[in-house]
Amino acid sequence: MTTTATEPSSGQERGDSGISVAPELEPGHAEIIRATLPLVGAHVDEITQTFYRRMFGRHPELLRTLFNRGNQAQGSQQRALAASIATFATHLVNPDLPHPKELLSRIGHKHASLGVTADQYPIVHEHLFAAIVEVLGADTVTADVAAAWDQVYWIMADTLIALERDLYRGVGVDDGDVFRRLRVTAREDDPSGVVLLTVRGDGISNTGAAQYVSVGVTLPDGARQLRQYSLVNAPGVAELTFAVKPVQAEGAHPQGEVSNWIRSCVRVGDLLDVTVPFGDLPEPRSGAPVVLISAGIGITPMVGLLEYLVAQAYDAPVQVLHADRSQESHPLRKRHRELVDILPNASLELWYAEDVHSDSAGIHRGLMNLDGVEIADGAEIYLCGNDGFVQAVRAQLTARGIPGTRVHCELFSPNDWLLD
Repeated sequence: MTTTATEPSSGQERGDSGISVAPELEPGHAEIIRATLPLVGAHVDEITQTFYRRMFGRHPELLRTLFNRGNQAQGSQQRALAASIATFATHLVNPDLPHPKELLSRIGHKHASLGVTADQYPIVHEHLFAAIVEVLGADTVTADVAAAWDQVYWIMADTLIALERDLYRGVGVDDGDVFRRLRVTAREDDPSGVVLLTVRGDGISNTGAAQYVSVGVTLPDGARQLRQYSLVNAPGVAELTFAVKPVQAEGAHPQGEVSNWIRSCVRVGDLLDVTVPFGDLPEPRSGAPVVLISAGIGITPMVGLLEYLVAQAYDAPVQVLHADRSQESHPLRKRHRELVDILPNASLELWYAEDVHSDSAGIHRGLMNLDGVEIADGAEIYLCGNDGFVQAVRAQLTARGIPGTRVHCELFSPNDWLLD
């Protein structure tokens, strides 16, 4: 299959969200995509495994310097790529579905935080399409089928490239030039096991609510790996503080390479490669009630949002709901409660899976259940946790008739497609 890489389309319009509104597929291509989506979906795991094998075979430096080796080992990165493209294709062939601008925004901000540039998209294109042919066969992937999927890929890629260029311009850097070598000025080991690191900003600050940075470290085997961590300090200050939860091996999930290296090795005075902050969670509308819902380490963007609300002297109702295994495992528990207490109209409810005292006010035993929890009309809801938690809470909110446009999610895994 021969396809041609293109430059970002200049004919795209910009929507209110800042996302390029993708052009429609040609009618013939749309019919082909509808017909072949089930076939591609049935072989998606095999296609993506073949794609990454081919790409890393030709470009091994990408696995060592850009892609998360832990996610690769678990297969989550492979599923995320294919599922995102399939989700985008589904929206293109069904005009009744809303434009997937939230999906594209999340991916674009993550790409910008990793320093992704336009010249890397043709590499993905080459090996992804070679994988499709290898798995489905040249008899199935005819020239017409190849042209239709080629258009899907480049509509999505052009949209992301345009968004990422806008993000780079917005923070005043050249495309991809996001890393800065910053000195660690403070380290705090939270009782929960989370490590808080503060680096001197050298002119860089978190300018919005619940932003994150990528951190690059060189591991003992020489590989440079990147991970993204939420900022938990107030916006606009001269330092950046981010939270790292050391990930332990569990079942098929390997130990976190970078998080455990940071816990063991990083000290005050060390230099770290840290990016300019990015993040697409919207700031709360002035005067709107706010609900912050989190579980486990998903608390970190919520602490960032609370720091933002305190800095803004926010006086509208703020409802904070958090679930954890226990009081001891609750990350940043002390600061979490301090911030709630500072805000004049904030409340805190907690769910702990392990034993709690029955007379503990505002503390429940078991998994988070929103039955009986009143949520103000018109509230802006922010949600972060593992995939299962986010999906379960979203289902509870949907069952209560809360529109998805008022629910803003953050995922720490490469599964953005789960939210669309």
